[in-house]
Amino acid sequence: MGFVIGVMIAPLAGLGVVIGVGLAILNLRFLDSQVAKIEIRGEQNTKVVRRQLGGKTVSRLVVMTIIALGALWLDTALGIGIVAGLVIYQIVFVINVLSVVANQGDM
Repeated sequence: MGFVIGVMIAPLAGLGVVIGVGLAILNLRFLDSQVAKIEIRGEQNTKVVRRQLGGKTVSRLVVMTIIALGALWLDTALGIGIVAGLVIYQIVFVINVLSVVANQGDM
């Protein structure tokens, strides 16, 4: 309830939440395509795979951090909304993964 009231008071926070969730979805899509490319190449050496995934992952996270900090600098409510959107997406994602694992009987 407090979240809804906060968005009503600062409409840019609501826009920030939408942008944050969008950034998180975009990040996941880029990660999926990156992993698929590595699987297609058939790379087996874990050190090489980690190096390929690590560099691009850090780049994506740096870009997302710059976007969030830039928005926070421009408008506090917008920046906090973006961070909240990223957090909301991660919480929902973890809950979904845990429910899949629990339904498979491994948990």
